[in-house]
Amino acid sequence: MPKTKVDFDCGKCPGYCCSYPRIVVTKTDLQRLAKHFGLSLDQVKSRYTRTYRFESDKAEDRVKERILKHKKDHIYESTCGFFDQDLRRCTVYAARPNVCRDFPDGKKCGYYSFLKFERKHQGDPDFIPSA
Repeated sequence: MPKTKVDFDCGKCPGYCCSYPRIVVTKTDLQRLAKHFGLSLDQVKSRYTRTYRFESDKAEDRVKERILKHKKDHIYESTCGFFDQDLRRCTVYAARPNVCRDFPDGKKCGYYSFLKFERKHQGDPDFIPSA
């Protein structure tokens, strides 16, 4: 199957998707990270992830999942703990979780399109919209 040509460049983005508060990891992701770091599954879980719980009156809306820990960031409120905030890129790219591998799940990234538009209209190729 031919690879779809994408219409975005992650290298020109300040890491917006890495600022998502819930970056979910699966057991396969944890195993990949454990192998990458030469750590046990339990060590990876405790160092790099936490449990996220969303409670609701409706049982079908309740969520319990394992997500990556974050750290404060100078552009966004926080970013994934694996994100290099100076170089604005992933430090575990080869071992990144599936959700990151699949993002944005198509040939376009809405944030990159917005960023490209703003940079053109601001006349600044490095412009980053602030919150």
